[in-house]
Amino acid sequence: MRSKIKIQRYLFFPFVGIMLFGMVCITPSCRKYLDVTPENVGTIDYAFRNRNEAENYLFACYGTLQALSNPINDPGFITSGEVYNQSYAGNLITNNFTLLSGSQNTTSPLLNYWEGTNSGPNLFQAIRRCNIFLKNIDKPIDLSASEKERWIAEANFLKAYYHYFLLRMYGPIPIMDVEEDISQPVETFRKKRQPVDSVFSYIVGLLDKAIPGLPPAIVNVNDELGRITQTIALAEKAEMLATQASPLFNGNPDYAGYQDKDGVQLFPTSVDNEKWKRAAEACKAAISQAAGLNLRLYSFLIPPAISKLNDSLKLVLSLQGAVTEKWSNNSELIWALNGTFGYQSNCIPRLTTNTDVFGAVPGNLSVPLAIAELFYTKNGVPIEEDKSWDYGNRFSMQTADKVDKYYIKEGYSTVKGNFNREARYYASIAFDGGTWFGGGVLDQESMLYVGGRKDGISGVQEYGRANVTGYWPKKLAHYQTAITSSGGLSVVGYRMPRMRLAGLYLLYAECLNEASGPSNEVYSYIDSVRSRAKLKGVVESWASYSNMPGKPLTKDGLRDIIHREKKIEMCFEGQTGWDLRRWKEYVTEASKPVQGWNVMQADIKSYYTLQTFMIPVISNKDYLWPLSGDELLRNDKLVQAPYWQ
Repeated sequence: MRSKIKIQRYLFFPFVGIMLFGMVCITPSCRKYLDVTPENVGTIDYAFRNRNEAENYLFACYGTLQALSNPINDPGFITSGEVYNQSYAGNLITNNFTLLSGSQNTTSPLLNYWEGTNSGPNLFQAIRRCNIFLKNIDKPIDLSASEKERWIAEANFLKAYYHYFLLRMYGPIPIMDVEEDISQPVETFRKKRQPVDSVFSYIVGLLDKAIPGLPPAIVNVNDELGRITQTIALAEKAEMLATQASPLFNGNPDYAGYQDKDGVQLFPTSVDNEKWKRAAEACKAAISQAAGLNLRLYSFLIPPAISKLNDSLKLVLSLQGAVTEKWSNNSELIWALNGTFGYQSNCIPRLTTNTDVFGAVPGNLSVPLAIAELFYTKNGVPIEEDKSWDYGNRFSMQTADKVDKYYIKEGYSTVKGNFNREARYYASIAFDGGTWFGGGVLDQESMLYVGGRKDGISGVQEYGRANVTGYWPKKLAHYQTAITSSGGLSVVGYRMPRMRLAGLYLLYAECLNEASGPSNEVYSYIDSVRSRAKLKGVVESWASYSNMPGKPLTKDGLRDIIHREKKIEMCFEGQTGWDLRRWKEYVTEASKPVQGWNVMQADIKSYYTLQTFMIPVISNKDYLWPLSGDELLRNDKLVQAPYWQ
């Protein structure tokens, strides 16, 4: 889908009425989705002299938002522990992955969104741009009242979202409410961190101000898809309030002594359960809005090009399509950013013997074994809990027969852990012996498959440019993306979801459970997501198959189920890294060793020898990003993040 959001590049320098706006291309194909006109210099008066110029400035306010669509620069994606990329010379997507190995520092922080360095866009500059827009939007005399109301609402949303992104990374941050008066002494520009509850209240207030002025949905899809709507704003409000209610921000004892230089407490010292109730109410409002627009969980519609498709494969494509289907056809997608996901070639195993393909499809984004084992059995319960699933022998060998053939190639031998898993496993992860519908072959009886061992079609050719664990994030590859006859890759692009309906349902279930414990309503929203994956409800599944049958009946037990359900459903979508932090589960979950198979071996027994590729170096200090030493010197009112002193 081509975005019609255009970005006019103005030069403005902070605090003197002029500010530099540079748009960084986030993928090789980003220019297909962002129309960037040549740079020019102008004053603020010129920028707001008429409607067209003001609209260009509004789209400049959107510019930083579009830069956030690159998952390799998104902490929620890159530090989740869901994917791993081994370093090698010339690898352009490796640096941020080293965050998991303890490379973060205070000298030159990686992904520095505070100052705009090391692949982190400067979000304070983006906020300042919004403030300039809001201060000057009254100047164009040819701007209609309805357009003005909408544009102000969009700018307020963007301003809130940029604050929120910083808040999730840095905790207490300065609130940048208005454009600074450059006639004031320089000391007035040095802002303190504000208590996190004050920042949450501020950004939610901005959304409440914005929502009435936004359209419920985009009607002119060709020209406006990607602009903010009421539905997007309501869903983001729900997420913001759920984040505020979560353990990282709500009475976190680890931050009980975290104060600014004037002794102001920056985190609340006691838990407030009412925050979960407010978050649940916001989720319900967003769900009602989505229902009114007929949003629903995505189901794959078989196109004419596919003559036959059995139920198992249709289910896989439904689960994948919830992410990879283009926005205009995706009934589930609430919000995505412009710019396509630019790393499909890194997610795809080599599925052809064409020797020219090894440069085009490195397939080097690897999934750790711990993530593969996160997914349920076919009975909808964890593999370690299922009474009927042979957990202890999951690394022994089994050969696929006819009943397995739509998920595992018939006659192929692989580990037992790949058998009798839920459909989301087969939709999300590719593995040695796993089938691959699509990739240029749309005949279900002639599907491509993954031959992961050294002598297989997907086996290692160059170790540095390879998948080192033997698992690929299949979910992130569109089924129509295919290797061409010349050995290149024909990519069908898509936008990575920022929010989709399944995630909103699970967020609502989480908030309800935290507010008042298990209930039929909580179960119904979890079960609606499970139902799309052809799984029974949580109560029935645990009662029938789990060795912990009463788990869904307690608040703590249901919390564990909801968290795992969300990690499974939203896997690889840039959500888990943020969720693990707000749940205070990051150190435990993301610290698991990155393990996989011995991919340099051709012999099946040697291949299925467990290898450890990295042990993450993560501690409590990694819940929040550090400030650089230079920033602390520039602004003596700031204090460093906890545990980084």
